[in-house]
Amino acid sequence: MRVEVRIGAAQEVEADAVVVNLFEGVTAPGGATAAVDRALEGRISRVLAAGDFRGRLRETLVLYTDGRIPAPRVILVGLGPEASFHAEKVRHAAAAAAQRARDLRARTLATVVHGAGRGGLSPEEAAQATVEGVLLGLYTYQRKKENAGGSAPETLLLVEFDAAKEAAIAAGARRAETLARYVNRVRDWVNEPGSDMTPRRLAEEVSGLAAEVGVRAQVLDERQIAALGMGALTAVARGSEEPPRFILLEYAPEGRLERPVVLVGKGVTFDSGGLNLKSEEGMLTMKGDMAGAAAVLGATLAAAALRLPVPVVALAPACENMPSGKSYKPGDILRALNGKTIEIVNTDAEGRLILADALSYAVRYGPRAVIDVATLTGAAIIALGQDVAAALFSDHEELAAALLRAADATGERLWRMPLWEDYLERIQSDVADVKNSAGRYGGLGTSAMFLKQFAPEGVPWAHLDISPMDMAEKARGYVPKGGTGFGVRLLVRYLEDSRP
Repeated sequence: MRVEVRIGAAQEVEADAVVVNLFEGVTAPGGATAAVDRALEGRISRVLAAGDFRGRLRETLVLYTDGRIPAPRVILVGLGPEASFHAEKVRHAAAAAAQRARDLRARTLATVVHGAGRGGLSPEEAAQATVEGVLLGLYTYQRKKENAGGSAPETLLLVEFDAAKEAAIAAGARRAETLARYVNRVRDWVNEPGSDMTPRRLAEEVSGLAAEVGVRAQVLDERQIAALGMGALTAVARGSEEPPRFILLEYAPEGRLERPVVLVGKGVTFDSGGLNLKSEEGMLTMKGDMAGAAAVLGATLAAAALRLPVPVVALAPACENMPSGKSYKPGDILRALNGKTIEIVNTDAEGRLILADALSYAVRYGPRAVIDVATLTGAAIIALGQDVAAALFSDHEELAAALLRAADATGERLWRMPLWEDYLERIQSDVADVKNSAGRYGGLGTSAMFLKQFAPEGVPWAHLDISPMDMAEKARGYVPKGGTGFGVRLLVRYLEDSRP
């Protein structure tokens, strides 16, 4: 979609539809909505008086203009209560209006910048949230089905009456376009069938994108992985005919990669559970078990495209977890890259194993912070609920606080969970340094404590368990059913706020 800023009055713009808004409970429109209402001889006011539109968040109403203004349709969208208004409401409202325009087969969509007036947001923040809502809300997975989402608008016009705001609105729109591009690419990766989005395919796509934005990409094959001493990743991958890959991205602003933030993502491109085979229902969405890797790769590419002054490294161990005569077995003892040994209790607790090697590798960069992202446990879904929030673990207060601020700003919610030493007792092994599972109870905490044993010592570290958020059961606002792209905007915001 082409995005343009148009200075002028909303009631004068030429488009197939023009979007204006109202807060919930407002009985007399103001601003651009009032101007459009006057041009339509009070049609919006009459709708409000009749109680046919209340301004609830994501509520829409289409009015036909009968030639009174150049646009043949006005889409009225609700922003929800003014008292609780923030940028996340803008994303949802903008998505709802854009989806209604798509249903109407509008080719050119004009919209006011939601929240830049009475909403109290800065013009740049409001424009970014508006464009994010439109571009993310119109996403459909198209790689295997033609015209899956109908006919989306080709042009988005951001209409602003005050010319002094043009530069700020354009900057917000450009940033939103970049973020949406990589969020939607991550959604594509997660939605791809496991037989197509293999470790090799993921590495190829990422390497191509890295070249476009000046990021150094390196891909290690199975021989190089084994030679490094990554015994955990090697073992997990052994049961599959598909060979593993270890994907490394290095974004070095001005050629400097000193003390980078290292992002580590779980990249199990399909998880059958291994010899501890999952149920049919449990296996159905396991093409998305690489969402953590997709998120950290997408965030690093977006950071480079935005030219953030923060050096970033992404590490993505990618493999399949399959049952075969070559599979690793319960009772095996593996040696990770940092030398620690791991007793295998359950082969379906494989994500933490490949992350153990990748976290151990992170120390080579002398990082100032390490953040791992993974669809690690079903326990996270039980604790927090599907499509509600991801779990955050960290023993570093400043890093945890920074991630929570980023989550609040982007609407990609995190909830901090405790990292008690009691969890360490539960993963002690009689035959190895640790075991990879402590059983059903406390699985969310014990999995995080397991990862801590492999994170670089003395370096701020955080673990995000995004199992509740990687794939949505149903569409909601700007988040589609299926792959969500969760974590990309959150991590980019964290990186932006943590610039040196």
